[in-house]
Amino acid sequence: MALQQFLEFEKTVVELEKKIEELQQAAMEDKVDNSREVDRLKRNAVRLKMEIFSNLTPWQITQIARHPLRPYTLDYIPRIFNDFIELHGDRNFRDDPAIVGGLATFDGESVIVIGHQKGRTTKEKVFRNFGMPNPEGYRKALRLMSMAERFKRPIITLIDTPGAFPGIGAEERGQAEAIAKNLMVMSRFKVPIIVVVIGEGGSGGALAIGVGDKVLMLEYATYSVISPEGCAAILWKDGSKSDIAAKALKITAADLYNMGIIDEILKEPLGGAHQDTDGMANTMKESIARTLKELKNLSMDELIGLRYKKYRKMGRFYESVT
Repeated sequence: MALQQFLEFEKTVVELEKKIEELQQAAMEDKVDNSREVDRLKRNAVRLKMEIFSNLTPWQITQIARHPLRPYTLDYIPRIFNDFIELHGDRNFRDDPAIVGGLATFDGESVIVIGHQKGRTTKEKVFRNFGMPNPEGYRKALRLMSMAERFKRPIITLIDTPGAFPGIGAEERGQAEAIAKNLMVMSRFKVPIIVVVIGEGGSGGALAIGVGDKVLMLEYATYSVISPEGCAAILWKDGSKSDIAAKALKITAADLYNMGIIDEILKEPLGGAHQDTDGMANTMKESIARTLKELKNLSMDELIGLRYKKYRKMGRFYESVT
């Protein structure tokens, strides 16, 4: 794995792992037994990694959420769902590759799955618009979710976007209206909706497919009204203060769980989801299955009533009067 694909705070671990690789290579070439030294260094590497990842700052967690190797929606879908058939287009303007979705089966049950999709290579990033949907992407998502309600299929969405695309064309085609309509209609769908934040949860661009009965969030994902860089630029006119902004914004899974914004934190493999995509997918699958079973025990009136209460209570706070 290339050095540049590790984050700055991981460099000490990277250097140690590189030394282990060199010793293992030397043992193969020179036919010497250095297994004791290799084992010792491996234990040190694990200990060091555990120490680093148990004391991450919100800004470091933001960097992990954006890691270039972090699994995206199309990495998880074949690991969690079967028989996925992607559907395209909003039946109004065009398809939007920044949002993917379609029919699938989950534990033998038909579902609709929708998620943001980023790219890895430069060509893919441009094609996917860096995971920033246009209004047609949200209208495509709404079309698929409406289909789910019509055929009584649960909806599962995967969130990973820096935000909705703010381009002139997107605004001309009604970006705000598309997001607002999704929020309104999702609140009333008469089917279970499970949301999983797998990477970046960027403002309205995330919320437009994020109104769910249960919101699950990966341990090193983020969810916020604005990026730390954007917040720092507005408050202090200084993007270098992103670390301060990240802490103030309360964007981590732990912060959001404590505030009642999300319902469950999904533990990630040591070092992040990209270290074991299969393992992370299994964790997600188990949680989705358990959550779906709980939601299916509710009547439609109970489901919609609890969804309404869930979002109405957000933002309430109390101040003591002295």
